[in-house]
Amino acid sequence: MVRAIRGAVQIDSNDREAILEGVTELVSEVMERNRLTTDEVISVIFTATPDLTAEFPALAARKLGFHDVPLICASEIDVPGALPRVVRLMAHVATDRPRQQIQHVYLRGAAALRVDIAQ
Repeated sequence: MVRAIRGAVQIDSNDREAILEGVTELVSEVMERNRLTTDEVISVIFTATPDLTAEFPALAARKLGFHDVPLICASEIDVPGALPRVVRLMAHVATDRPRQQIQHVYLRGAAALRVDIAQ
């Protein structure tokens, strides 16, 4: 069965190291909370708000061992008043877990984006 897992993290600054640190934290939390291995990850889509340009978010996943997983980065829509410096992800995974057991992960300031499901 294929499930989609959502997540987001607010990055401290438009700095390469800050982006890699924040995305590493996000991807690690998604994997840990959902008890996943990279073999179960089908693909991951990353988006970044237009104010984050110092690094590709997918590089953090590559550094975590996502070598054979298709990854792509895109720019988020520039909506006036939107939360700044946010990287979002949607991971498609192969799992037998029911939808209700999937844990979506919203970290740091991004927890405000989905207070209904942020843990």
